[in-house]
Amino acid sequence: MSDSPAPLADPHLVFDPVGRTAPGGDTDAAGPRDIVILGSTGSIGTQAIDLVLRNPDRFRVTALSAAGGRVGLLAEQARQLRVRTVAVARKDVVPALREALAAQYGPGEPLPEILAGPDAATDVAASECHTVLNGITGSIGLAPTLAALEAGRTLALANKESLIVGGPLVKALAQPGQIIPVDSEHAALFQALAAGKRADVQKLVVTASGGPFRGRTKAELADVTPEDALAHPTWAMGPVITINSATLVNKGLEVIEAHLLYDIPFDRIEVVVHPQSYVHSMVEFTDGSTLAQATPPDMGGPIAIGLGWPERVPGAAPAFDWSKASSWEFFPLDTEAFPSVGLARHVGALAGTAPAVFNAANEECVDAFLNGSLPFNGIMETVTEVVAEHGTPSSGTSLTLSDVLDAETWARARARELAGLAAQATATTEATAEARA
Repeated sequence: MSDSPAPLADPHLVFDPVGRTAPGGDTDAAGPRDIVILGSTGSIGTQAIDLVLRNPDRFRVTALSAAGGRVGLLAEQARQLRVRTVAVARKDVVPALREALAAQYGPGEPLPEILAGPDAATDVAASECHTVLNGITGSIGLAPTLAALEAGRTLALANKESLIVGGPLVKALAQPGQIIPVDSEHAALFQALAAGKRADVQKLVVTASGGPFRGRTKAELADVTPEDALAHPTWAMGPVITINSATLVNKGLEVIEAHLLYDIPFDRIEVVVHPQSYVHSMVEFTDGSTLAQATPPDMGGPIAIGLGWPERVPGAAPAFDWSKASSWEFFPLDTEAFPSVGLARHVGALAGTAPAVFNAANEECVDAFLNGSLPFNGIMETVTEVVAEHGTPSSGTSLTLSDVLDAETWARARARELAGLAAQATATTEATAEARA
C-alpha cells in the first residue's frame, strides 16, 4: 500500500465541504453541523436521529428522506428535528404524509417542504449541508451517493451497495477524505488505520459474526427457513441485510468495499469469523502488530464517526465493562458452506459491471428465498450462475451509470427467471414424490 494516491477513505485527511468553512478555517465554528439523513426510517436512520437528538449542540438535521412505507414515523422525525425538507420515493403516499405532518405540527405551524418521486433522495443529497448520511439499503442508493459527492458534501456512507456497484463512478467524483465509512467493519478499519502510515499496512482483517448458521455444513443449510435465517444472534437489522448476513454475502460485499475504500489488493483482505461481534475489524501492519477496534455490538459508534469525524462524540455507544469476564473467539471462514466471499472476490477482481450483477442478482434471490420460492443454498447457486452468464466485463470502456443500471436490470430479470425455474423444479419433484407415495 503506497502513500500515493490517497484512497477513497483516509482517516488522516479532513475534507472541507463546499461552502462550509467558517472564518478562521473551522468548519464547525458556525454552530451545529448540518446533516441530511437518507433512509431516515430504517435502522441506520433511526439510530442516527437518536444520536442527533442527544447532541443538539453538535448536529442539526436539515432534510430527511425515506422510501415512504412509514409516513407516521417520518412525520414524527420531521417534527422532532424541525427539518426544512422531507423526501419520499413514493408519490402515492404524499397525501398521507401531509396529513401525518399536520397532525404532528401545531395549528398554523409551517410544514416542511415535501419532495416525492424516485429522484427525491438524490435531490436532498445535493442540498446545502455539511454531511450526507446515506443509510438507504440497496443499489438505489447510488444516485444519491453520486449527488452528494458532486455537490461537495462529506458523505457518511452506510449504503455499501452504491460503492460496490458504482465503484469507478464514485472514485471519479470523490475528493480525498470526502467519504467516511459507517459500516461497523469499515468504520473499525478507518479508526485502526489512523494509527499508522499507509505504507506500513500489511493486511486488512474483516470480522464476521458468522450469522445464525455458523458451524453448519452446506448440507445442513439445505432446509433452513426464512424464519431461521432472520434470527440473527447479534444484530437487529432489516430483512435483506439479515439474510445477507446468513449467507455471508454481506462479508463478500464488505471485502469489495474495503478494497475500494482503502486501496488494498484482494489477496491482502482476510475474513475471520468472530461470533461475539466485539472486534469489528483489524489492521495488520508490516512489523507484525495488529490493531483491533472493539466495542459491544452497537451501531451508535460507527454512526458517530460518520457524522462527527475528525471529532469523537462522547457517549455515542456503550463501552466494555472490564470488571466482568468475557471470552472472544475467532474461527476461519468455511468457504464450502459459505461460498459468497470467494465469489465476491471474483467479481471484485473482474470489476466493471460484475459487482452490480452480483449485488442485483443477490437482492432478487433474497426476495425469492423470503417468499418461499428458492431454498437457502439456491441463493448463492443462482447468483453464481447469473455472474457466470454475465461473463467478464469488456475492458477499456469507462463505466457509466447507464452501464450499471442496464447490468442490474438484466441481472434481476435473469435471477428471477432462474429462481422461477428452480421453484418449478421443486414443485415437480414434490408432486412426483407425493404421487409415488
